[in-house]
Amino acid sequence: MKKIFVLVISLLVCSYSFAQDTSTYIAKTIYVLMRDADYNNAILVLSGELEKEPNNTEYKKKLGFCYYYIHDYENAKKNLLYLLKNKTGDDQCVQILGNIFREADQPEECKKVFTEGLEQFPDSGPLFNEMGNLLWEMHDQTAIDYWEKGIEADPNYSKNYYNACRYYHLYNQSMWSLLYGEIFVNLDPMNIKSPEIKEILINDYKKLFVALASSDSSLKEKGKFAKQFIKELTKQKSIAYTGINMNSLMAIRARFVLDWFNDNQTKFPFKLFEYHQELLREGLFEAYNQWLFGAAENINAFQIWTQNNSIDYYLFNQLQQSRIFKLPKGQYYHSSN
Repeated sequence: MKKIFVLVISLLVCSYSFAQDTSTYIAKTIYVLMRDADYNNAILVLSGELEKEPNNTEYKKKLGFCYYYIHDYENAKKNLLYLLKNKTGDDQCVQILGNIFREADQPEECKKVFTEGLEQFPDSGPLFNEMGNLLWEMHDQTAIDYWEKGIEADPNYSKNYYNACRYYHLYNQSMWSLLYGEIFVNLDPMNIKSPEIKEILINDYKKLFVALASSDSSLKEKGKFAKQFIKELTKQKSIAYTGINMNSLMAIRARFVLDWFNDNQTKFPFKLFEYHQELLREGLFEAYNQWLFGAAENINAFQIWTQNNSIDYYLFNQLQQSRIFKLPKGQYYHSSN
């Protein structure tokens, strides 16, 4: 009797292990097919699995995505709407569903999807970004409100910073384009859009100091943080009078950080400035500024600098690659009084 009991238990364990192995194999197969953009075969595998597990929400989500990628929008909508109506979808489902309507040139339907999605997922940076993009395409200036809300709700999602930076650059609000642009390139340093933002950064430093030199009324920023930022930067006007270039920017920014930590850090803790302070301590602030502005200002001079300072540039790159730049919630100052 004891032997029979042991045999039954062994068979159950083997059966469970086999089921686990099969499930893992199927999951890996689906992952590889989707990674390799073999969406038709992924659909076949997912459809077979959903016949066995019709309530598997992860498979239904992947199936919806695969249909979207092969432009079968009706089947994509069917699967994604099912998940969202049953409260088993996520913000990615909303994002894809909205983009189906967007690509079908149905902006109002798309707007409705994103509005309802933000009610369900109020901290979703991607959804705020998508809504902002949609409104921008509709020539609606409230797009910036959604990018700003995305920055506040999800401070480590980079695309809202990218779009907000470009918006403020376009409308000559250089202070915020500078801050958001620099945060963007630190959050996503390998992004193909980083060179574009680095160009904006160096151009907007020039515009900002021209405005400071002429006491431009547009610099009367709202909010205590913004006013303090302008006040501290104004102290460096004398350096800017030699022209905005690699050397003057490093001096301006180094002095700004020292002044900020003397007077403002306790009132306005800000991760970007803390990173600057760390780089100054490590002796890597020049390498960082070369990475940020060098190629945008003068690619030949930048290449010569990196050749002559290869150790410093290597150490900066090692530091950058060894950690993830992350912003804590609560360091949002754009709407401060």
